[in-house]
Amino acid sequence: MTAFCGLDCEKCDAYVATAKNDDALRAATAEKWSKMFDAPLTATDINCTGCTSEGVKLGYCEHMCEIRKCATGRGVATCAECADYACETLEGMLAHAPQAREALEARRRK
Repeated sequence: MTAFCGLDCEKCDAYVATAKNDDALRAATAEKWSKMFDAPLTATDINCTGCTSEGVKLGYCEHMCEIRKCATGRGVATCAECADYACETLEGMLAHAPQAREALEARRRK
């Protein structure tokens, strides 16, 4: 499952914890991400069925992610299909996630 930005949702701890209903992983992820992002998260915050799914998403992803907002507004499956690929907003994120760039580039070649 590929997110709009190219990240692999199936490798995300929030996705895995939700899919496996793993409360220990939810708690560990909340602790790790709270420190990493300097944001107060709890285990109950860690629920996500994937960026492009109809189900539950992390609060940040659902309400604040500019990439997700843009892609849903444009009706593209991923940013790879966007006429403005790779925009400045996406490039900022891809600078920290080369694996996401690789995934999007592979989709563009298809």
